[in-house]
Amino acid sequence: MATLCRPSVSVPEHVITMEETLELARERHAGHPQLSLALRLIENTGVRTRRIVQPIEETLKHPGFEERNNIYEAEAKARVPAVIARALDDAEVLPTDIDVIIYVSCTGFMMPSLTAWLINEMGFNSTTRQIPIAQLGCAAGGAAINRAHDFCTAYPEANALIVACEFCSLCYQPTDLGVGSLLCNGLFGDGIAAAVVRGQGGTGVRLERNGSYLIPKTEEWIMYDVKATGFHFLLDKRVPATMEPLAPALKDLADTHGWDASDLDFYVVHAGGPRILDDLSTFLQVDPHAFRFSRATLTEYGNIASAVVLDALRRFFDDGGATDRARGLLAGFGPGITAEMTLGRWQTADDMQGVG
Repeated sequence: MATLCRPSVSVPEHVITMEETLELARERHAGHPQLSLALRLIENTGVRTRRIVQPIEETLKHPGFEERNNIYEAEAKARVPAVIARALDDAEVLPTDIDVIIYVSCTGFMMPSLTAWLINEMGFNSTTRQIPIAQLGCAAGGAAINRAHDFCTAYPEANALIVACEFCSLCYQPTDLGVGSLLCNGLFGDGIAAAVVRGQGGTGVRLERNGSYLIPKTEEWIMYDVKATGFHFLLDKRVPATMEPLAPALKDLADTHGWDASDLDFYVVHAGGPRILDDLSTFLQVDPHAFRFSRATLTEYGNIASAVVLDALRRFFDDGGATDRARGLLAGFGPGITAEMTLGRWQTADDMQGVG
């Protein structure tokens, strides 16, 4: 059964703190009628630091969509290979052992996908399948895990590589002055993550069941308005309350598997903001401490989109993981409004017992 191994994560070297973010907002939007509200919302995110691919002086400029996308491609090619190499090492596999690469990103565009470049540059077999996913936003991290699980279920001897590359700072739009846009300017950060899902063996989360759920009629709550200037992120004020309708979907998936979503051993979820974690704690009746890895990602890196769930999982691994066969939930949330959910057990390489 497929096992999700330890993710490798990298964030850029340029740091912006909460204090610097607030000061920039005060300077650039001094006359904004809702500035005090925006500042309060940014402070309430709990984000203390974020990492960005360019110095803040360059980030605040807008050289045009073409130049922004060129930066995205150059930075991805410069940074992604090292992250993949560490993920392969952690899973104890070689590039030639990988059968499919699932690449997720919503902050830049390439065709052919970065997957083609990686196959040529990193020694993957030319028969390696490619699954680029570009339009699931923050939910794509969970979707990548699920599609890797599906692939390894169909091909039990196969191995999948998941790569998430998000440079949210390249989507900054200086002319977007809505409160939601100002909030996003203080919430999102940049990050890259990669992880291997092994069809056989490996230490990590043995994937057992996955599912998706879309809240009807919410497709305009999180979306891009694509203009000549690039991707303009739109965030509806109702988004923070979406865990109330999504929590039952998490419970239903667990019930189908014979588990109780309120009584699992670990939880690794996408942290789009603190309200998501607070509401999950309430609606799932789970101790807030259960979401400490997700909250740490949000605090230290901000919302790094599809890479959040993989970074939270990396923190779980680095904390020692869990006891053998401990049960857990992984989930990503994003546009749609969509939830991508996974159930699995902790497994060490020498614990190959069947599902109990």
